[in-house]
Amino acid sequence: MTGTLYLIPTPLSDCNLDWIIPIAVKRSIQQLRFFIVEQPKTARRFLKQIECNYPLQDIHMGILNEHTRTNELETLMQPLLAGHDMGLLSEAGCPAIADPGSNLVRLAHHKQIKIIPLTGPSSILLALMASGLNGQRFCFHGYLPIDRNARTQTITALEKQSGKQDQTQIFIETPYRNQNLFELLVKTCRDDTDLCLAMQLTSVEERVTTRSIKQWKSKQPDFQKIPTIFLLHANR
Repeated sequence: MTGTLYLIPTPLSDCNLDWIIPIAVKRSIQQLRFFIVEQPKTARRFLKQIECNYPLQDIHMGILNEHTRTNELETLMQPLLAGHDMGLLSEAGCPAIADPGSNLVRLAHHKQIKIIPLTGPSSILLALMASGLNGQRFCFHGYLPIDRNARTQTITALEKQSGKQDQTQIFIETPYRNQNLFELLVKTCRDDTDLCLAMQLTSVEERVTTRSIKQWKSKQPDFQKIPTIFLLHANR
């Protein structure tokens, strides 16, 4: 018998854990002794707040991040194959959603391991919910190209696709490059296209603002180094 793989979301910001993590989810996490994490330090801080049934020094953590090779995944899931339940712990938000873990989850399916996704915050869905943009048809693109010409071409294509398909386009950026992306969006997109900036979700400084590109031109945001989700919707 193999163990069960629990997919564990974590808070997006410093907030009341009881508000963001349901009690039933906390109980599922508390009984685990084996985890796969991105950063052990932040994982330990989260597990300390969860008040696990095991002392932190007795909890086993394997590391899965952008440097983890595909051939290392089976080694990470050895506790699962030995019959132990295990948690895949995100650094922030939901595992495998704009976050390492999808290849591990796919391998778990291949090994016929039971997978249970737990309830918790997703910055992408929270931003979409609060944006007022189309939540029936949407697409998440992750990071746009870094090269300015390629990025401009991508933005133009996404805006065109949005208008043609009535689809909300969602993407992210490294916080210190927020301003550069915003300025390029304002320069490239049509005046009547809507742009939503969802900043610092679930924190006390949370701000979600949707305006047309024309309106944004006269109201420049100050959000350098602030975690932000960008949502774009073009009118037909």
